Amino acid sequence: MATSTAAAVELRHVIKHFGEVQAVKGVDLAVDAGSFVTLLGPSGCGKTTILRMIAGLEQPTRGEIWIKGRRIDEIPIHKRNLGLVFQNYALFPHKTIFDNVAFGLRYRNVPKDAIRRRVTEALEIVRLPGVEKRFPAQLSGGQQQRIALARAIVIEPDVLLLDEPLSALDANLREEMRVELKRIQRELGITTIFVTHDQAEALALSDKVVVMSNGLKEQEGEPDSVYNRPASRFVAEFLGNANLLQGRLEEEGLRLADGTLLPMGERQAHPLGTELDVVLRAERILLAQRHPPEADVILLPGRVRALDYQGVAARYFVEALGTTLQVINPIEDRPFPEDAEVQLRIRSKDCIVLGRA
Repeated sequence: MATSTAAAVELRHVIKHFGEVQAVKGVDLAVDAGSFVTLLGPSGCGKTTILRMIAGLEQPTRGEIWIKGRRIDEIPIHKRNLGLVFQNYALFPHKTIFDNVAFGLRYRNVPKDAIRRRVTEALEIVRLPGVEKRFPAQLSGGQQQRIALARAIVIEPDVLLLDEPLSALDANLREEMRVELKRIQRELGITTIFVTHDQAEALALSDKVVVMSNGLKEQEGEPDSVYNRPASRFVAEFLGNANLLQGRLEEEGLRLADGTLLPMGERQAHPLGTELDVVLRAERILLAQRHPPEADVILLPGRVRALDYQGVAARYFVEALGTTLQVINPIEDRPFPEDAEVQLRIRSKDCIVLGRA
């Protein structure tokens, strides 16, 4: 039985138990060759367990794992030809950088001349040429992470597996490494599975994002699709800053609990009278002292109760619609102060309807 031709990695109804705990609950997943796929979710959702099963560090309780048309869930880790990068880098402190990067090649009995050439090429790819004679302790955290990545790619793996590799870095270095990681993956065209709980990393890096919760796949798709069209309350709340409003569907739109009628950009496949949840992203609401009237726009009065100053933008907590809404707006001059009376501009097309769970 062969795996699908487009999938470099395929999981078929994979289940994993740890004693009485079911960590992964029947996950199916197909990863296209050359793509960057991120498993995203909170701690304990099963994403790292899936990565470890693909790597061979854990065995599935049930189900199958295929890589490049070969079933590998019963094949030992050293025969899977996978590149692994972990959060703690896992470099050998007593070995030089050259020996760290060359480790997997020597294990595979690659000739010495080829080892030297491939180590040199790997260090050039991660932009750290000339560090072969140093030891890990002589490099910064970001440089050590690049060496860990060089060691993973030098063996020319079928799949690159990354388990929260940027989480130990400070914020600026994380952003720098995020750009570098994407560059390297695109340059090599290597199939990559990335695990993170950081939504910004997932959205910035991925061809496909797989959002997980409680051992299950909540949603998968391209980053903009998952962000702008969440399939569940969990996805809506986990990705970005979401306001969830509840109302009853009427002919003209959605009637909210406080009586406000929210016009809908798309007619929903729900009968009139259905109770629905509406997701409204914080950055989709525009604040001003007063907005001019527009078609398909609702203007609402509000009052700023608190703000979170973020430099180029501010996150406001605005009292409106009988609740408190989060609003994220860029700051052109200075932010609205607390207790300021404002007008909220909401476009009907930015109101995303979910079925009530």
